[in-house]
Amino acid sequence: MFPFETKHQDNSTAIITDGGTCLTYGDISNFSGKIHELIPERCLLFSLSQNTPGSLLGYVSFLSNSIVPVMLDSNIDAVFLETLINTYRPKYLWLPDKRVNEFINHQVVFSDHSYSLVKLEEKISFALHPDLAMLLTTSGSTGSPKFVRISYENIISNTKSIASYLSIHEQDRPIISLPMWYSYGLSVVNTHLSKGATLLLTTKSIVEKDFWEFIRVRNASSLSGVPYTFEILKKLKFSEMSLPFLKTLTQAGGKLSEELHIYFSEYALNFDKRFFIMYGQTEATSRMSYLSPEHALKKPGSIGLPVPGSEFNIIDDNGNEVDQPDMAGELVYRGKNVSMGYSSCGDDLLKGDENNGILFTGDLAKKDEDGFYYITGRKNRYIKLFGNRINLDETENLVSKIISDCACTGSDDLLSVFITDETRLTEIKNYISTKTGIHPAAFSVQYRSEIPKNPTGKINYPLL
Repeated sequence: MFPFETKHQDNSTAIITDGGTCLTYGDISNFSGKIHELIPERCLLFSLSQNTPGSLLGYVSFLSNSIVPVMLDSNIDAVFLETLINTYRPKYLWLPDKRVNEFINHQVVFSDHSYSLVKLEEKISFALHPDLAMLLTTSGSTGSPKFVRISYENIISNTKSIASYLSIHEQDRPIISLPMWYSYGLSVVNTHLSKGATLLLTTKSIVEKDFWEFIRVRNASSLSGVPYTFEILKKLKFSEMSLPFLKTLTQAGGKLSEELHIYFSEYALNFDKRFFIMYGQTEATSRMSYLSPEHALKKPGSIGLPVPGSEFNIIDDNGNEVDQPDMAGELVYRGKNVSMGYSSCGDDLLKGDENNGILFTGDLAKKDEDGFYYITGRKNRYIKLFGNRINLDETENLVSKIISDCACTGSDDLLSVFITDETRLTEIKNYISTKTGIHPAAFSVQYRSEIPKNPTGKINYPLL
């Protein structure tokens, strides 16, 4: 039913929602059969995703029937959605019932679980490459037609490697709170469905009381989040909560501060839980490396080792491999989960694999003497201050050691630092100047009531 082997019984529970709905693997299989009758041919479809049964049933059914979904946020702007429809010409939309009235001139061919299948007016469709499984938005994409082209092999490879190092099994009950249109959130779904686990599906936020009630009542066994999630968890005094069934925490979606890395590693050690720190990109389907719990406190700040069946290399500006420990360069990844490439228009959907299993990540990294990797910044996150080359990510990491809620942007000859504590503006300016040896005039430290984040919890630098 799925593009990878599943180990489960039809009557075993696949989904439990925060509203009490329960669906079995047999229900998913039956739903997939309905979709096959309605859409017998391979085609492109826009799936407006949210963490509800209708959304998930659609996603699984599309992959099972070789229908290529473009995974989009269900709250996508109507004008932008129309632009994408004109650009890619999908044959169908799978969307929440509340958005059907935006397409009253088109035919609703099927409705179930508060979702509807809308057939768009006939247009000449673009040809699809036989290996193309789905399209995912690039990180932070909000108004661009650029997508990452994911193959069936990409999904299979990444799913198997993640399920292996996390030791996922059918007794697991992951809380599914990350967006399904986001590669990390989707990988949590894929890995657990492939092992016949029970997904605890929620639209609630971690700051809501009902979210924690759902976790306790349904005995959630794992929780996944981005760095912002773990910032909130600490503020909620997560370490003081009684959650005996919760055994695994996983983090990806950006670099976790060293402070939070140590905090949650110690929590996991003290309460007999597993804490995995991971690194990935949508261009690699999801995840490229992981730091196992036994190394979490020994290697603070590390992204760990490559996932099974893959490898890292570090190259310098001339493309030569860096072999020495603690020497930074661009991180290059090799693995079967590396995507086929990008698409910016419908004609790109027929393109084959342009990456050939190699991804130049754009991240700067180093490795230590034990072979563990550390991200040090982004290749294009540099400015010059009075002739000095400054890495904005390293500067941000420096500031985060004394005030965690911060962000750095800038242009040549001016570094802008944003913090959420209005009383420490002068302190931070002097601190950076002392640490870098650059005159305070090169720094602008500004107060913001909050650091803006995008829907996946990453800092929204353009907005700053």
